[in-house]
Amino acid sequence: MGTAQQNKVLGMIRDQYSDLPPTLQLAAKYVIDHPADFGIDPIRSTAEKIGVSTYSLVRLARELGYPGFEEFRDPFRRALRASSKPIINSNWLDELSFEGETGTALANSAENAMSILKHSLRQMTPEKADAFVSRLTKARTVYVTATRASYSLAYYFQHVVRLVLPNVQLIPRDMANPIDDLNFASDQDVLLAITVKPYSQITVNACKFAREKGLGLLIITDSQLPLADLKPDEVLTAEMDSPHGFACYLGVMSILESLIHLLVKEGGQQAQDNIKSYQELKARMDGSSPF
Repeated sequence: MGTAQQNKVLGMIRDQYSDLPPTLQLAAKYVIDHPADFGIDPIRSTAEKIGVSTYSLVRLARELGYPGFEEFRDPFRRALRASSKPIINSNWLDELSFEGETGTALANSAENAMSILKHSLRQMTPEKADAFVSRLTKARTVYVTATRASYSLAYYFQHVVRLVLPNVQLIPRDMANPIDDLNFASDQDVLLAITVKPYSQITVNACKFAREKGLGLLIITDSQLPLADLKPDEVLTAEMDSPHGFACYLGVMSILESLIHLLVKEGGQQAQDNIKSYQELKARMDGSSPF
């Protein structure tokens, strides 16, 4: 019940986002990207994290039709209570944090990693996952694109998934622009783009071009709002926060791993046979490790 109400509020925020003034858009984006934190933190902490005043949060609540901030936050608190099961026993983290400076840093990293996994995968609902898999399996050709750090994840995804979907292509090829590879694509094809803040213009342009060509568009990113103008068919969002200042890609990786699992399951016995054949080929051609 609590989760359904929260999703209703998030949908309302997305619908009204473009009509909000810039300061309220900033606050609205935070609520969409961090619903769990919004449900936990007091108003002052939330305002500090966003970089706005507490009054801006009150204004956002009223803009969305709530009498005050607490009424606005209430669905998010209810959603937390409905899904507040611990994902792992934290005793070892408590012990680790007392083992000097390195232990404290490792404990912080572990807590951050578990939080990212929980929030990223919780946003990957069965409905969204089924929609992704359906579009990937029904497409004539699946083009996968990314740049910078995201490119390595796109490479891994295509390298594994090609055993299940032989029609998957990683673009750009030959260090060119992905638009070159999309030039002969059609509405029978799908583009899967992986991009996170600061959102590569090369990837964004490829998404726009794909839309012009009539391709289906799937996006894995860190926020639904910045890319909303692209009107993707489906979006999966990952948490990216980290204690070291750089973005943490664990959430994106967990989404890709889940998609791989679902695609292999969808592929049935044929997928299992393809994987077995590939592993046997590698063992025969590369030889066995002496270890």
